[in-house]
Amino acid sequence: MDTKTRLDEDAITRRGQRTKAKGRARTLAVVAAIAVAGGGAWLRHTHVGNDGVANARPAPPREVTVSRPLVRELDTRLGFLGQYSAVDQVELRAQVGGTLTGIHFRDGDIVHKGDLLFTIDPVPYEIRLEQAKARQQTASARLLLAKQELARAQELERNDAGTTQNVQQRASELHAAQAALDDADAQIRDARFDLDHCRIAAPFTGRIGRHLVSAGNLVAGSRAATSPTTLLATLVSLDPIYLDFDMSEADYESFQRYRGDAKGPLANRVELASGDATDYTRQGTLDFVDNVLDRSSGTIHARATVPNADLRLTPGEFSRVRLAVAHPAPMLLVPDAAVLPDQSEHIVMTVAADGTVAPKHVETGDMRGGLRVIRSGLSRDDRVIVDGLPYAAPGMKVATRDGAIRYDAQPN
Repeated sequence: MDTKTRLDEDAITRRGQRTKAKGRARTLAVVAAIAVAGGGAWLRHTHVGNDGVANARPAPPREVTVSRPLVRELDTRLGFLGQYSAVDQVELRAQVGGTLTGIHFRDGDIVHKGDLLFTIDPVPYEIRLEQAKARQQTASARLLLAKQELARAQELERNDAGTTQNVQQRASELHAAQAALDDADAQIRDARFDLDHCRIAAPFTGRIGRHLVSAGNLVAGSRAATSPTTLLATLVSLDPIYLDFDMSEADYESFQRYRGDAKGPLANRVELASGDATDYTRQGTLDFVDNVLDRSSGTIHARATVPNADLRLTPGEFSRVRLAVAHPAPMLLVPDAAVLPDQSEHIVMTVAADGTVAPKHVETGDMRGGLRVIRSGLSRDDRVIVDGLPYAAPGMKVATRDGAIRYDAQPN
């Protein structure tokens, strides 16, 4: 073989080697691009052999935080949503008609029992009272005369100078005069009643609403009964105040079951958190539970009486109600985030001794110390996943690290 032929063969060999090197480089570039697009996960779980082929490597188990449920001595409670209502609520209406001459409060004021609220022109009723007094004086004079004439008739009869018929007639006149006097006395009381009711006072202490009639308007009273009465304003009492709420049939059954075990004030004590408050700082007394369930809603009405000395609670305002129905007993607590909804039920993810994730269906209770009460379905030795739930699917293997469940000392 001549020299030129050998040079051509060497050139072909070198071109083939360069082609193979470029192919391996393109393969490595594709692997790197896939790794970057997959967030680096593919590179962590694969390796490239000497021959340029990517081989799969098993992914390590994900790590989650687990803790055993917290055990606390807690009482059994039922929770409801209630609404405040006034113990006393009245519509202020006039008993006598006339021109409204005065309004003696500001809308929304706290008024006290006996405070003057409205005045009606008293002049017509003062005239009526004076007329009644005049009729009383006339009747008194006639009664006095009738007594004197009866006495003279009786004296004449005893002296055989008068007749029995005359005595009976004078006695009848005396009874008629007495009846006229009684009628005049009644008319005076009636006129004085009307005059007194020209001044409308607060029947109890409470908060008054806005006035619905202005001074100068003619108002109709209830005694006239010729036209509908005029509503002047409304007044509601504030201390104490009612809190009305409804129990579901299941809650009512629990209430009845636990209430038999509750003794003393525990059976009727309720705790309240109004508005956006998180602490149940107010207390009241459960004093009424209705005697029938509402068939349309499946609930039964209940009511508590709540002291309101600071007058901060207002009728119509909503409040959360907590009713303790049993004495403290050991209860299991887990973070609320560890409880997952499963249609109409709830589940808690636990980790078995071999590292397998196992879901458990649980019955939940209310919140205590920032934690969720677990009534059943969980034991105190179960290891509950409290962090890393997105990485824990039922049946998969996980690595665990110990965590701690903390109880918030603030009342809730």
